[in-house]
Amino acid sequence: MEGNVAGLAAPFVDAAEEPAVRGFLHEPERAIANGGGAVALTHGAGANCQSKLLVGVAEALAALGYTVLRFDLAFRQERRFGPPRPGSAERDRDGIRRAIAVMREKVKGRVFAGGHSYGGRQATMLVAEEPQAADGLLVLSYPLHPPKKPEQLRTSHFSKMTKPAFFVHGTNDPFGTIAEMKAALKLIPAAHELMEVEGAGHDLLGKKAGGEWAARIAKEFSAFSHKL
Repeated sequence: MEGNVAGLAAPFVDAAEEPAVRGFLHEPERAIANGGGAVALTHGAGANCQSKLLVGVAEALAALGYTVLRFDLAFRQERRFGPPRPGSAERDRDGIRRAIAVMREKVKGRVFAGGHSYGGRQATMLVAEEPQAADGLLVLSYPLHPPKKPEQLRTSHFSKMTKPAFFVHGTNDPFGTIAEMKAALKLIPAAHELMEVEGAGHDLLGKKAGGEWAARIAKEFSAFSHKL
């Protein structure tokens, strides 16, 4: 494993098991008041862990005291470009499971899993299948349905989600309207919350490109997690 300088992000690799965990670790300069906490955060189908959104959110969470690992899913480690291939989702969930396990070794507090779009969806599916895998979820731009296909909802596992979940969604996201998201989240029996980002699309940040929305996401997620 590669270490990190407090308050900064550094390359991180744990190849002790497959799939390997590769990404960047953000370690805070101060611990969270409740004994520490961590977030294992991953990317969408067309990106990697160095996306502007993930970097911004990870830095903002670290500033609040969270240890954050932003990491590449298995499919992205295998090839630099292109979406996941059919049949790769299970291996990607294995990668999320491994990343959570690595973070449990590093922190004493709760470990949240999550990510953007495809990565966030896979995290919700993992925790629905294995509730003990993580203590909660941070989901950025959940891809509720393919654009212009609202009948193809990706909610079959929502009724099995028994861990707290914080969702962040743009009001102009073509993968689901705010009204559709609110209706879908009613299927989740665990505590959950929806943060709306006015004017944002699926990338959440758009022209704002970092700080403002990233800081707000981190602040509202932290408030949600501290209520649990």
